[in-house]
Amino acid sequence: MKRFLAVLLPLVAFLALAGAKITPQGIIVNPVPGKLRVKVWVDRDPGKTGAARYRIGERIYVFASVTEDAYVYLFDVKPDGSIDLFLPNPYDPNNRLRAGEVRRFPPPGARYAFTIDGPPGEELVLAVASRRPLSSREIGDLKRGEVRVRGLRTLAKALSIVVEPLPGGEWASDWARFTVVGTGAPPPPPPPAAATLDVRSDPSGAQVYLDGAYLGLTPLVAGTQPGRHRLEVKKAGYRPYRASVRLGAGERVRVFARLVPEVQNGRISVRSEPQGASVYLDGAYRGRTPITLEVAPGRYDLRLALPGYRDYRTRVEVRPGTTAYVYARMVADRATLVVETDVRARVFLDGYELGWTEVGRFSTRVRSGTRWLVVMAPGYRPFVEKVTLNPGETQVIRVHLARVTY
Repeated sequence: MKRFLAVLLPLVAFLALAGAKITPQGIIVNPVPGKLRVKVWVDRDPGKTGAARYRIGERIYVFASVTEDAYVYLFDVKPDGSIDLFLPNPYDPNNRLRAGEVRRFPPPGARYAFTIDGPPGEELVLAVASRRPLSSREIGDLKRGEVRVRGLRTLAKALSIVVEPLPGGEWASDWARFTVVGTGAPPPPPPPAAATLDVRSDPSGAQVYLDGAYLGLTPLVAGTQPGRHRLEVKKAGYRPYRASVRLGAGERVRVFARLVPEVQNGRISVRSEPQGASVYLDGAYRGRTPITLEVAPGRYDLRLALPGYRDYRTRVEVRPGTTAYVYARMVADRATLVVETDVRARVFLDGYELGWTEVGRFSTRVRSGTRWLVVMAPGYRPFVEKVTLNPGETQVIRVHLARVTY
């Protein structure tokens, strides 16, 4: 590429082997893949096929993007082994890119341009991304675009010194290649300029797939080939968002996906002591304990009923895909029965003897309900009566026993 600032990086020496082919591995060894990734491509080859061709004197545009916020450094490696550093430079010192951002160099309205100046052959663009700014005395002042090293081997060694202290996931590299044509037939027409897809979602953090390929998490900005594409946005607990999007060359299309939560049933597990209590959910009978009910998410009024025990009531909240547990210890329904007699007598309730009246009085707590009361004494006629005992109440029964006459 043609020089576009006063001092760039005119490196003339190539690897000591004469005629050695230029490769990115000759410059820098890629780290173990991590979350940070950088992508670089040229305007005539957004798909990075390597088939782009430029004639000497034509302008070229370089695009770059990163998966996480990072500082990006761009090097141009010419067919003869010389190297130019064109980012950062005095006209464009800002080399920090945001995650998902696609930036073009030179940007629109820039005061500089990249022009193909030869020599003919295969040319490379090398991108190095780092979470931290790279600053090395061995290379020079990268922020100002001032580089002092000469020769590809020297640059490789200097870059290795810079990135060696960084963990493998702290930096990444990528490269793109194209062919410089000096003379002969004009190059074929360039492919359409890349399109930009801007995907947002509510809630954010959803996975984005384009034509089945994973791109990243929302909010996401990514460059892609023009044309019609299948877009899918997914997030756990929500229905997938699917759409067909058409992207024109150089066009930026924004898609907002409002994700709808999936309705997942929950469960209510009901146990009681003692067992066998009738279960009512929002007033509807659902069975007897122990029981597990599958219901839609929401809040429910739960009631348990068991003869001889007070009703158990509670409000249950059921969340999607979860089980709400209810354990009810039933409280027996009790009433106080007081029997007063004018003689010492035996007291029976539903056929079971409760005891003797002492000093004309007998008192006990019994299960509520309608019961049969029998009072007996030797030489007296039995007293028999049906009584209704209400929970929590005291029922006083006065009994006058009549003597048996023969």
